[in-house]
Amino acid sequence: MEIIYEDNHLIAVNKRVSDIVQGDKTGDKPLSEMAKTYLKEKYHKRWNVFLGVVHRIDRPVSGVVLFARTSKALSRLNEMMKKHQIRKTYWAIVKNRPTAPCGSLTHYLVHNPAKNISVAHDKEVPNSQLATLSYRVIGEVNGFFVLEIDLQTGRHHQIRSQLAKIGSPIVGDVKYGYPVPDRDAGIHLHSRKMELMHPVSKLPVSIVAPAPKDPLWDAFMDKYKNA
Repeated sequence: MEIIYEDNHLIAVNKRVSDIVQGDKTGDKPLSEMAKTYLKEKYHKRWNVFLGVVHRIDRPVSGVVLFARTSKALSRLNEMMKKHQIRKTYWAIVKNRPTAPCGSLTHYLVHNPAKNISVAHDKEVPNSQLATLSYRVIGEVNGFFVLEIDLQTGRHHQIRSQLAKIGSPIVGDVKYGYPVPDRDAGIHLHSRKMELMHPVSKLPVSIVAPAPKDPLWDAFMDKYKNA
């Protein structure tokens, strides 16, 4: 487990592909429990430590996951999430370059729990939720394109479904139209950065997660060292 930020109220982890944030039916140990174990051992706690889950990212996705170490931080972070006061930036590697080098995407997503997918529509339809993001192309490696994405809403599989809708499915994301899965069952979507005002100190915090180690990400980081 890679810790990328820690203070008295917050702790952030660089999630690996295939890790889960909270426990689910698989029974695999989630990041929340790993972080609790880390804190208990580091600070020699005799009893269970407090750890609040602020948000989740999909299992095939890597990158920043933020937890609260105190109930005060958790309640304030939850409120900040509701008010979209936490900026989340993602990187995605896609095969097909979007028509425009930068732009905004607005769709209406319908979640299908049975298939665990969200379908993007151009117009509002019954049971749909508004989904918006902005993107820009920040690199090209080995015939693939790297997008930087600012997420304005946090819908189920939002980035995955919206990019698929414009014909740019994420590399490895067979659920949304990419033809070949990644070896590790992951996809090339990375939660790169989280920016917020600290819920207690009120000072700005910027948390950056290094990209995973694999041939495509390595090629991008080697070519664009200042990204």
